[in-house]
Amino acid sequence: MLKPNYQDNGLTEAGCDEAGRGCLAGPVFASVVILPPGYTNPLLNDSKKLSARQRDLLRIQIEKDALQWQVAQVSPQIIDKINILNASILAMHLAIDPLFPKPDLLLIDGNRFKPYNGIDHKCIVKGDGIYMSIAAASILAKTHRDEFMKNLHQDFRAYGWDRNMGYPTKMHRNAIQKYGITPWHRITFRISEQLSLEL
Repeated sequence: MLKPNYQDNGLTEAGCDEAGRGCLAGPVFASVVILPPGYTNPLLNDSKKLSARQRDLLRIQIEKDALQWQVAQVSPQIIDKINILNASILAMHLAIDPLFPKPDLLLIDGNRFKPYNGIDHKCIVKGDGIYMSIAAASILAKTHRDEFMKNLHQDFRAYGWDRNMGYPTKMHRNAIQKYGITPWHRITFRISEQLSLEL
């Protein structure tokens, strides 16, 4: 089972994670989740280790149980302008913005982050497989983004975004070769280059 808290000193902790970093199309999404102190859920895990149905069910539970939660997105145009690492961090900042009151500590999945308004933060590699709040954020970011891409698919059916969610599958690459790019594609994107910018 994942750990309920990073610290046990009464500080309010918020887990942060992103989804869609390695995609050829669509925004990058980020989520922040503040769970009740000591909160546990035996089904919570890294979103990548769960089925789509498990994620959808957990999304409902997380949004019900969380003290606060937010989801934000950054467009492909901004990703192209500032790169995917900076865009992922920006999406996290945008998700944190509406929180009130603000948390005392931000738990960031990965190893890179830019300080947000003086709030302490801790970067935790593979944190979505360690702490409940980060796992919850990973599930919300993933499910909200998947929902967005499935809706987008209705206008761009050739690319299969209802299945690949904008990731670089063979079918998606072939569709780009045949039909070209859409306004939702990341024009400057090079998967190998972007994934080397560790978060």
